[in-house]
Amino acid sequence: MNARETSFAALFAALTAVGAQISIPIGPVPITLQVLVVLLSGLVLGPRLGFLSQLVYVVMGAVGLPVFAGFQGGFAVLYGPTGGYIVAFPIAAFIAGYVAEKTGKKSGMLGGSLVGVGVIYLLGWLRLGLFLGGDFQKAFLLGVMPFLPVDAIKAGVAVLIADRVRKAIEIG
Repeated sequence: MNARETSFAALFAALTAVGAQISIPIGPVPITLQVLVVLLSGLVLGPRLGFLSQLVYVVMGAVGLPVFAGFQGGFAVLYGPTGGYIVAFPIAAFIAGYVAEKTGKKSGMLGGSLVGVGVIYLLGWLRLGLFLGGDFQKAFLLGVMPFLPVDAIKAGVAVLIADRVRKAIEIG
């Protein structure tokens, strides 16, 4: 990995931290711009660097840096109600980047983004359900349903932005 790739991965880790602070609290899971940046990291950087950028973000938060929503940090956040969503970020970035790379089309970028969002929902829903004492129906209603339209829009916006950014910076 060269200095340019390292810089871009670090940039997307930092952008994810910024996106976490742009937050609308609607319950135990806030609406943030993290998902948009996670998808962008995979679509712009590709699967390997997208994964790495989000892994760096998760590790920064786990060791206590205040990079999670509400300027929180520490392992307790990962163990809390939103931890599953956060842990899924590297996987979602990888999937979005992988599918986009294999198809090379905007439709593939959108498909990869939607699958990435699905992974975030799955791990987030499971962790939130466990946090709520095994009430997975309530976890779905609180942690997935309100976000479906918002995250579908974020996926579309990520594709539009990523297509232009990739052309401008030519990573790879």
